[in-house]
Amino acid sequence: PVRIALAGEVEATWHRADGSTGRVAAFASITLAPGDRLAVGACRRGVAYLAVSGGCRVPPQLGSRSTYARAALGGVQGRALAAGDLLPCSASTGGAEQQAAPWQLEAGPIRVILGPQLAHFTAAARDTLFGQDYVVTRDSDRMGMRLSGPTLEHAAPGGADIHSEGVVPGSIQVPGNGAPIILLADAQTVGGYAKIGTVIRADLPRLAHLRPGDSLRFAHCTVAQALAARLAQVQAWSNWCRRIQPVRQGPDLAALYNANLISGGIDAARGDLPWEP
Repeated sequence: PVRIALAGEVEATWHRADGSTGRVAAFASITLAPGDRLAVGACRRGVAYLAVSGGCRVPPQLGSRSTYARAALGGVQGRALAAGDLLPCSASTGGAEQQAAPWQLEAGPIRVILGPQLAHFTAAARDTLFGQDYVVTRDSDRMGMRLSGPTLEHAAPGGADIHSEGVVPGSIQVPGNGAPIILLADAQTVGGYAKIGTVIRADLPRLAHLRPGDSLRFAHCTVAQALAARLAQVQAWSNWCRRIQPVRQGPDLAALYNANLISGGIDAARGDLPWEP
């Protein structure tokens, strides 16, 4: 058996080897027995995650079993999974299945610390960055998120180019066309475009959930505010982890419905909410 859990706004169906089916709730673990199948649908918003207890048994690269597709490292031949691939997983070690409340991302503008090449941009560019909406384009990936919207004007011809220097996830590069690019998890180590600002670390997960066509707005943030936001995020994550608890065992609703033994029911422990098959 393999223990798995889903996270995100996604529908999934559990097809058991005995022919019965059931809906898989997000943020709760289940144990798949030999012959069981899990059918995961499309995300309604953002991205979703499938966690496997014990991890996937693929050869580690540089101490990680993740996949870096741009360099063809890790995972299954360094590429995205394709139909027919087999992904060996570790067997469940037992223990109670667990559930948690959905993790909620913060709302509001994406917060940005200005610089380091702020002098390469006009004052109007700064006003534009914080006063207009931008849209995620399809020309985006884990390396960088390209945005469409009002262009950001450089203070002088050639102001887009600098001597290559270190960059970090969250750096907002602005090439000569004035269209901002936010570097993400697979960003390069150095870059030669002027950077008008850097997205604070606490807001990087929110960027990762944006899809092409989604809009966003930026807001100015100080270093002190960025540090406070990060500490608050760590505390919120710790509090959420502490609320993870064993799944409350109830009747096998799918079996009862499939056998026509009941047509409905009330779960008093959940506040008289109808049971769902």
